[in-house]
Amino acid sequence: MTDQTTITLNDGRLIPQVGLGVFKIPDEAAAGAVGEALKAGYRHVDTAAIYENERGVGAGLRESGIAREDVFVTTKLWNDNQGFDRTLRAFDESLSRLGLDAVDLYLIHWPSPARDLFVDTWKAFVRLREEGRARSIGVSNFTAEHIDRIIAETGVAPALNQIELHPRFQQRALREAHAARGVATQSWSPLGRGQLLEDPVIARIAAKYGRTPAQVIIRWHVDNGLVVIPKSVTPSRIAENIAVFDFQLDREDLAAMAALDAADGRNGPDPMTATF
Repeated sequence: MTDQTTITLNDGRLIPQVGLGVFKIPDEAAAGAVGEALKAGYRHVDTAAIYENERGVGAGLRESGIAREDVFVTTKLWNDNQGFDRTLRAFDESLSRLGLDAVDLYLIHWPSPARDLFVDTWKAFVRLREEGRARSIGVSNFTAEHIDRIIAETGVAPALNQIELHPRFQQRALREAHAARGVATQSWSPLGRGQLLEDPVIARIAAKYGRTPAQVIIRWHVDNGLVVIPKSVTPSRIAENIAVFDFQLDREDLAAMAALDAADGRNGPDPMTATF
């Protein structure tokens, strides 16, 4: 078991800082990946309805033999199920696929502003939290403006916003907005789709610590107070990605990695213009 660190959410619940992301892992492979992760010491798994692997994730949880209350499970609502009633139905379907009575965190996957349904969707999320079936609720790919709107119309701030974030796309302004509103920041695509693994600055830091570039990048997320969900199906890499709690980056290394931020560093869709 690793010396896993946690972040305290604004509802008082704890989320492990490093979790397993399962984006693009086929349903039939998800159980094995989850099992390997839990064996390696992970206690946090992040899936989504659109990944079509909730059944496999649930199977991996059950087959692991680890108590349900010891694993933090996140899933997400896909865009075409936004709206109050459709959200409640979609949530029930996710729970059924996972084989769980509750999830630890439920996220609106994208704001999908063209639909203009994310406020009604958030109201359904608030009900799910009140019922205890979604223990914490949050959002993904929201801008500060989207977050402010749901707070203004419901009085409830999300516990977390999951966004694209890596050393070449550091999202400092949005992270500052999160901090001001008591919202935790979670990083998806934390390794920059693998492009950062060959970066000479990161390679130099990795050599200094006797670590892999992936471990250095994951540690960078941890040292910046972020929640991070690297994805892998390879047992050795799954274990490597969580072996980051016995070293810290020093001030010089953090400054060097801060300088990698780039205006054109985004790899994924822009939430303001995404049309799905």
